[in-house]
Amino acid sequence: MDMQYVYTKKRSEFGRQVHFQDRPVEIIADIQPNPDLIHDYIPRNPVDTGVQNVREFSEHWVNTVRFETEHRGINHVEGGWPKDVNPLEPDQTTRFRKKTEKEDGYGRAVVSLGQSIAHTIKQNNAIDIYENYYQHIEADVVEEAPYAKTINIYRDPHSARRTANHISWNADGARKLAVSYCNLGFQSAGSDTYIDSYIWDIENPTKPDFYLKPISPLVCVEFNPKDTHQLVGGCYNGQVCIFDTRKGSTAVEQSLIEHSHRDPAYKTIWLQSKSGTEFFSASTDGKVLWWDTKKLSEPVDTLILDIEKKGRLENALGAMTLEYESTIPTKFMVGTEQGRIISCNRKGKNDAEKIGTVFPGHWGPVYALQRHPNFTKTFLSVGDWTVRIWSEELRDDCIMWTKPSMYALTDAQWSPIRSSIFYTTKMDGTLDVWDILFKQNEPTLSLQVVDEPLHCLRVQETHGRLVACGSQNGTVTLVEVSDNLCTQGKSEKGLISGMFDRETRRAKVLEARGRAKRDARGKAGAPAGGEKAEKTTTDGAAAESELKEADPIEKAEKDFWKIIEDEKRRRERKAAGEDKGAAGEGGAMADAEKAANSTAHKAE
Repeated sequence: MDMQYVYTKKRSEFGRQVHFQDRPVEIIADIQPNPDLIHDYIPRNPVDTGVQNVREFSEHWVNTVRFETEHRGINHVEGGWPKDVNPLEPDQTTRFRKKTEKEDGYGRAVVSLGQSIAHTIKQNNAIDIYENYYQHIEADVVEEAPYAKTINIYRDPHSARRTANHISWNADGARKLAVSYCNLGFQSAGSDTYIDSYIWDIENPTKPDFYLKPISPLVCVEFNPKDTHQLVGGCYNGQVCIFDTRKGSTAVEQSLIEHSHRDPAYKTIWLQSKSGTEFFSASTDGKVLWWDTKKLSEPVDTLILDIEKKGRLENALGAMTLEYESTIPTKFMVGTEQGRIISCNRKGKNDAEKIGTVFPGHWGPVYALQRHPNFTKTFLSVGDWTVRIWSEELRDDCIMWTKPSMYALTDAQWSPIRSSIFYTTKMDGTLDVWDILFKQNEPTLSLQVVDEPLHCLRVQETHGRLVACGSQNGTVTLVEVSDNLCTQGKSEKGLISGMFDRETRRAKVLEARGRAKRDARGKAGAPAGGEKAEKTTTDGAAAESELKEADPIEKAEKDFWKIIEDEKRRRERKAAGEDKGAAGEGGAMADAEKAANSTAHKAE
């Protein structure tokens, strides 16, 4: 683009015209140096000089060759166990050994090979190459105060805030977590609710390692202890589904809706079996269902939780949690919505034989239930702001309990390493560590994990050092506890066993003393005979039935109306006393007037 500018000037201001021409070079001034001036020069000493004494950096980009890795497996069949025999199952290996020893060629092969390997066998018998030289060295006793720290935080990547309801550790090295996300609030689920759950790698909190895409939001999820690629989930609509991480994110098998639970499946647990394909589930619809992954079209067995042992579904108690110990494969326990704890036996022929002892439990729903890993007759439960420790030898009361908390408790679990420690989560976002050998009135350590309610926790089974906690907004926090909370002392197991035995004996003595007092009171109040004796017997039976009231709600209603009637009678007595006092005051005034009149007549 051309740019022009116009200068305006008068002709009289132009001056003389300038003419330029070339000419040779000429010197205008020549100043020679004066040597005498050098004596006047003084060098400056010291001299202030600025120096930048730092390392210089420059940014460079280098594109290196990427190192690619892949997983490969080798199936070695020569000389090992057959493909259909699991070497981790003692029953299968024993059966295979017996079968091999009965073969005709087994004896001849042993005789022919025995001479060539006799020298090697003697060497193996002389030297134990698997000897552990450090097994007798005791672990150092850690004297530091217990502490815990947060390692990683796994947040739900979806914008919709959902509750982390259940956590399961992968049995293969415990490097992965399966978390189920579901909002269990009344009418909280909408038509556009996000229903995916995740499997997290504990080393990568930025994104899930695997997505689980069920047909309905998962309320619980569990890894298969025998097949780490397989998971079972209980859905919000009552169905159960099977996931296989090798076959994709969607469920490979799922139960039919007409043969599933009518309420959310709150708990699913894998059973100890040879095939590793059996599990059972529980729901608040009052049923416990047994399943086999080979045929999920209908349950294998059903149990109705009717404590009257009549098998009526309308009287069944809703199940909130399950407890199963693999060392006792025929027994399991159910924590109900009404607060009762039911001990069951799967080998019973009918519902009456399957339902065993019924513990009074809590006043509210039982949120957690777990047997002690070392003392299977002892178990803990969570409900109504307290943790209670029970013994199977006592059915009427617990042997230990914590004082009521200011905030509701949501979950609890024993430490798999320390026999005296269990963990609890609360609605204020606190993780409590209880050491009942150290103190029973308050937790040994309280850690504020998040500023929102915590709903579940799961302790790492292998070392007991890592604890995963799930919150109301879907945040899973991985906490690492100190060494003294996951290192068992030499005498700790014996001390906690003695404590449980002592508390059990104490509870038995108190129970026997209370029973004796009731019997003595009943005998003292019994008359000689006749109608009064019959009436007293009836009253005693009624009182006994009242003491053994099954429904706490009905008992609370009776207590309420009794208080109301007592208050009404008290007010009636008070009103009657005021009327009587007013009548007495009126009579006294009339007598005084009469006396005054008689005195006046006498004066006249």
